[in-house]
Amino acid sequence: MIDAKNQELVSIIVPVYNAEKYIAHTIEMVRQQTYTDWELILVDDCSSDRSVEVIEEAIKNASLSESDSTLNPERHEDDNDENACSSSKIRLVKNPHNMGAAASRNAGIDAAKGRYIAFLDADDVWLDTKLEKELAFMKETGSEFVFTSYEFGDEQARPTGKIVHAPDSLDFKHALTRTVIFTTTVLFDMEKLSKDEIHMPLIASEDTATWWKILKTGVVARGLDEVLAIYRRPANSLSSNKFVAMKRVWNLYREIAGLNVLQSAFCFVMWAIRATLRRV
Repeated sequence: MIDAKNQELVSIIVPVYNAEKYIAHTIEMVRQQTYTDWELILVDDCSSDRSVEVIEEAIKNASLSESDSTLNPERHEDDNDENACSSSKIRLVKNPHNMGAAASRNAGIDAAKGRYIAFLDADDVWLDTKLEKELAFMKETGSEFVFTSYEFGDEQARPTGKIVHAPDSLDFKHALTRTVIFTTTVLFDMEKLSKDEIHMPLIASEDTATWWKILKTGVVARGLDEVLAIYRRPANSLSSNKFVAMKRVWNLYREIAGLNVLQSAFCFVMWAIRATLRRV
């Protein structure tokens, strides 16, 4: 049951591993959201760079701002967080050992207090209106699972003009041939889903496996066809590890979706065609 004071709260979960280059910008980007009822949960996965120091400094600065009543004073006054490194808006969770992105997101899910949960990767970008527009869309459609269109960016996250458009809706059958849901664009309503349902399995391509797991229950995800996020992609990454990615998708068909060889082959071919078209 969501606490009454958190009925409009969006919990934003960011897995952090050696993200010193991006994390200060990520935090500031969230602070610039036009929707202001959020908490930011940063889960450090034993980074070896200065990610933790940068986060702790941001939390310290946020706490000072809150003491001056500039960041949601009505929330911090009665929020007794047990995490020693936190403000009322930003919290740092530290993994005991390196566990990977899926386990880090799961730790963030477990720590989340809000009715709504959103994922954000440290090197990706949200437009300032992302939360406001997506939450309005979720309420308008009554959906428990929504996602948006996104645009590929270069190493500096500058838009390249290559956009992946979100379909109006996506069920399990159609999701099998369309890896169109980008983790940084999703939003869940936790009054309609459970934390167990959105916990990510500890396997490769854990995000796609999670979407399929949810959709397989009969949930239909709704897509907002508006670019509200930028997917940062270095120029040389489009062709790297493609055979590894193909193997991962094949294994998802066989192990997660439970398809036979012929069904897997059909879905795989359709996926490969669409994935290629999305990147050229």
